[in-house]
Amino acid sequence: MAIRLFHSRALIPSTPFCIHRLFCSSSSSLPSLEPSNDAELLSQILLRHYNPFHAMESSLQLHGISLTTPLLQQTLLRLRHHSKIALSLFHYALSLPSSQSTVTSTSYDIIIDILSKVHQFDVSWQLIIQMDEPTSHTFFVLIRRLIAAGLTRQAIRAFDDMESFITENVDETHFCFLLDTLCKYGYPKVAVEIFNKRKYRFSPNVRMYTILIYGWCKIGRIDMAERFLREMDERGIEPNVVTYNVLLNGICRRAKLQPESRFERTITLAENVFDEMRHRGIEPDVTSFSILLHVYSRAHKPQLTLDKLKLMEEKGICPTVTTYTSVVKCLCSCGRVEDAEELLVEMIRNGVSPNAVTYNCFFKEYRGRKDAESALKLYRRMREDDPFALSMQTYKILLGMFMKLNRMEIVNEIWNDLCTSGPGPDLDSYTMLIRGLCEKQKWKEACKYFVEMIERGFLPQKVTFETLYKGLIQSDMLRTWRRLKKKLDEESIAFGSEFQNYHLKPYRR
Repeated sequence: MAIRLFHSRALIPSTPFCIHRLFCSSSSSLPSLEPSNDAELLSQILLRHYNPFHAMESSLQLHGISLTTPLLQQTLLRLRHHSKIALSLFHYALSLPSSQSTVTSTSYDIIIDILSKVHQFDVSWQLIIQMDEPTSHTFFVLIRRLIAAGLTRQAIRAFDDMESFITENVDETHFCFLLDTLCKYGYPKVAVEIFNKRKYRFSPNVRMYTILIYGWCKIGRIDMAERFLREMDERGIEPNVVTYNVLLNGICRRAKLQPESRFERTITLAENVFDEMRHRGIEPDVTSFSILLHVYSRAHKPQLTLDKLKLMEEKGICPTVTTYTSVVKCLCSCGRVEDAEELLVEMIRNGVSPNAVTYNCFFKEYRGRKDAESALKLYRRMREDDPFALSMQTYKILLGMFMKLNRMEIVNEIWNDLCTSGPGPDLDSYTMLIRGLCEKQKWKEACKYFVEMIERGFLPQKVTFETLYKGLIQSDMLRTWRRLKKKLDEESIAFGSEFQNYHLKPYRR
């Protein structure tokens, strides 16, 4: 059966429940990538013709390009994996006369996120200082990246410094964002510590407690999550359906489902949570059932998964894309691709749009079967209908698959699509490609992409560096290695001289 395409650009999380989406303020998100021919053209010009020794302004004037605010933002989003080029473009935008200025606070937020992602936090702080009126959203971007880098104390200091920069009052919403981000990245102990210190300023509520319960569940401490649930009762704070979904997800997410007795124990604990919810007068919702479906999917119980999906529909609960994707994933992983395709048709018929994660289930099964033709057919159809529906994970699955099958002409096709119409290669995709070429002893191509990766501002991982070095030495290509080493040294010098006004640091993974 041919898979019918029906795309949605919104990606779903890998787990069936996302606390971050429910508790973070909508203002904490950056603009999304949108179709823009001008932004595509400008980003490709910069990527292909960027020279660290030439000013960005002359390059842009050469091509007769004038910036607008939407064009700047969409171009920066397309350069999010190329921090050096993105910062140069941002400098050019700042250099325009005030009457032509295209730089808004959102533009600052995007470049701060790009730089912070590669741990250039000093540069990010300097940009915040030079802003006319930083917003809480700007600090949210910085705080999230600091915590993601493990710099929790610096993130808390940034939260405390926020009051000195922004005009609005720091309230419970801002505090919830800090707690939620700490918990999302696995630091519930730090979140509880700051919660206990600040709870006299920010009055505890169901939102804060639910975030903390989520944090403990995320690191597998269900006992601590239950303790905070009891503390809610002692304070007279009534839990809601989201609180119970968080606990339910914690019980199910990290549970080992083999042997069969463990699966049954997990299902029993989950059903106990359902019973307690009903006892409190709280009816399980679509998220509650999606979490349970995810357990059946992980346990490779296709028939039980389909039965639970049918029960949901009988209860009048409309499945979401997350719900359907769990079932599709289970069917694909159990080899029932035809059933998964039928469910996909039913999903579309019910008005639910599959997204990249849904289609990745099929790509992973095709990879396991080494079914190159089916994977290629689906990929090309998706690319023609809507290239934005292809996620970075999709490209990585396909690159890895066709490299193992030694279909290098297809690898080149997918890589070119990734560079031109996709999200653009990142450090991981470069690393995958270079290692694959090294394994096949294609040293010329590996060196080409190694140089390209450095020129785009990615610092190679140590293992990639060593793999290429050993391969070139063993192949008696010492001269090639010396040229590569010289290129790396020149690039680091150019990087430092171009941005001498900023305290740039090397990015270490």
